[in-house]
Amino acid sequence: MKIADRIGHITGGGSDGWEIYYRTSAMIEAGERVLTLTIGEHDIRTDPSILEAMHRSAMAGNTGYAFGAGKQTLRAAIADRVEARTGVATSWRNVVVTPGGQAALFATHMALCDAGDTALHCDPYYATYPGTIRATGAHAVAVPTHSRDSFLPQEAEISARAAGAKTLLINTPNNPTGVVYDRATLEGIARAVRAHDLWLISDEVYDTQIWQGQHVSPRALPGMADRTIAVGSMSKSHAMTGSRLGWVVAPEEVAEAINTLATNTTYGVPAYIQDAALFALNQGAEFEERIAAPFRRRREIAMRVLEGSNAIRVIPSSGAMYVMLDIRATGMSGNEFANALLEAERIAVMPGESFGAAAAGHVRVALTIADELFEEAMVRLAGFAERQLP
Repeated sequence: MKIADRIGHITGGGSDGWEIYYRTSAMIEAGERVLTLTIGEHDIRTDPSILEAMHRSAMAGNTGYAFGAGKQTLRAAIADRVEARTGVATSWRNVVVTPGGQAALFATHMALCDAGDTALHCDPYYATYPGTIRATGAHAVAVPTHSRDSFLPQEAEISARAAGAKTLLINTPNNPTGVVYDRATLEGIARAVRAHDLWLISDEVYDTQIWQGQHVSPRALPGMADRTIAVGSMSKSHAMTGSRLGWVVAPEEVAEAINTLATNTTYGVPAYIQDAALFALNQGAEFEERIAAPFRRRREIAMRVLEGSNAIRVIPSSGAMYVMLDIRATGMSGNEFANALLEAERIAVMPGESFGAAAAGHVRVALTIADELFEEAMVRLAGFAERQLP
């Protein structure tokens, strides 16, 4: 007997890219002090008021099956939020509630891709993107972006790989780079998508974490609402990562297909979590700004500490809870730098190579520890980098 080939196909037969994280976890369990800047996880957990709303709902008996695309009240609240932010008319019928953004990405690709299809995604990428695509039986094809372009996708690079493809997955604000795609970039993406008749899957889970510029959803561009599927989540905007509540906003035919898939996989999101999400959304923009504020501060700390460095070039970080650092001046790869930094300074960052070939020679820093500890980590990281210069 053997395991199904699709499992090996998901990983592509290679590393999952998280070796530094595993090594760091083992060091911490052994009692070592490590400043950990690896995972995009809030250091301040879910607000007690949200947990109290979840508790009230559960104690009221909302603990049974949650069959379907989600409670209409929650779907309507998500639709209203999306419409207010994008200006695109959005009905509750366009919304499917999912167990987190990751499930939304998987369900969307399952609904749009058949085995053997080609599905595009940008490189660098969040670590699960290629595996999510391959889990459907489709072939994941990376569209390279470049450090010199601040990792903004170029229309020509997309078009060069789009023949015969079904979908393109983008992510703005971006993990791992912290880059926010500007309107000109999105218009180029939209032209390529329309020219090659692609579905555009837009991962927008960091849309409340904008430090410079403006978040533009591609659904708002001319001719794009009917071919764009937007993915959102409560994880980043409301520090509800463990609650696993996300959503898909899509044309009704796609939403119905995703709901059919949910019936045969997740069976929906628990009602008491949906009620907590509805409560959280009703707290408004000021609440979301408070959740985002620590990452804005730490981004400013990183920019200040690293300004003028001869060893590090900071990729312009306009959003999300990360900064990407170009450390190629040291002569080291991202893997070499991250491992040496952990060994010498007990500071853990993610190698750029964990997120694809395009980010080789870079490291990703998560803005996810207290301000004073984060500044300490940045000062020590900068000093370490300077000492590596040839």
